[in-house]
Amino acid sequence: MSTSTSTSTSTVRTLLVRGMLAGVVAGLLAFALAYVVGEPSIDSSIALEESQSAPAHEHGDAAPTPAEEEELVTRPVQSTFGLATGVLVYGVALGGIAALAFALCLGRVGRLRPRATAALVAGAAFTTVYLVPFLKYPATPPAVGNPDTIGKRTTLFFLMIVLSVLIAVVAVIAGRRLAPKLGNWNATVAAGGGYVVVMAVACLLLPANTDAVKETFPAALLWEFRLASLAVQALLWTAFGLIFGALAERVLRPPDTRVTGRDPEAVTGASPARTG
Repeated sequence: MSTSTSTSTSTVRTLLVRGMLAGVVAGLLAFALAYVVGEPSIDSSIALEESQSAPAHEHGDAAPTPAEEEELVTRPVQSTFGLATGVLVYGVALGGIAALAFALCLGRVGRLRPRATAALVAGAAFTTVYLVPFLKYPATPPAVGNPDTIGKRTTLFFLMIVLSVLIAVVAVIAGRRLAPKLGNWNATVAAGGGYVVVMAVACLLLPANTDAVKETFPAALLWEFRLASLAVQALLWTAFGLIFGALAERVLRPPDTRVTGRDPEAVTGASPARTG
């Protein structure tokens, strides 16, 4: 193994650890926001569902099952420890994946600095992994909709994520190949426009979640939950981009500038991705 290859592998490993660390911090911030702005709407939706099902039980239309009577995980645990665990695991996993994507993109998407590249990767991840699928299949609070279609709705949502990511990758490849002929700006616009068109067609062809929300569910409460969900994801990726960008720039800064504190113009020239 050559020295350059060994250094590149070591740097990518360091970036991966930094990405997971940034994911933890971003996850903590997202948990705080989710607990403050998201949990109240969830509690309200659960209370509404329970109030609507109570008359049926009182009149004997539906007897509660043992599973309904015994709650394995209480609501306070779900809204604190359970929420924190889920958000942190999500942040660490996506932080690591985003760090690998950063190492791949660094030096290959123009002469962008590490901070700018991290912001670009975070913005692209938020758009492709959450925002675009959200536009087709927006989030809904628990205890809402037909429980028999949860599997179908989950499958459609993840299918939308896979399509969005794959089309985004194809758009990036197409943009790079068009750049020599059209120039970087025109190639970027063409690739971005192609992504928008293809995803718009996918949104039209994929089935809608017609039974995701009951008609009697309050629209204000629904949009309160959806806006909270959107805000949590936006905070998660914004915090990750800022934190990881700062950490990555410290890792990729040449040794002499780490001592003097100078900010070199060509930090991306030391990109580990360009030596592989």
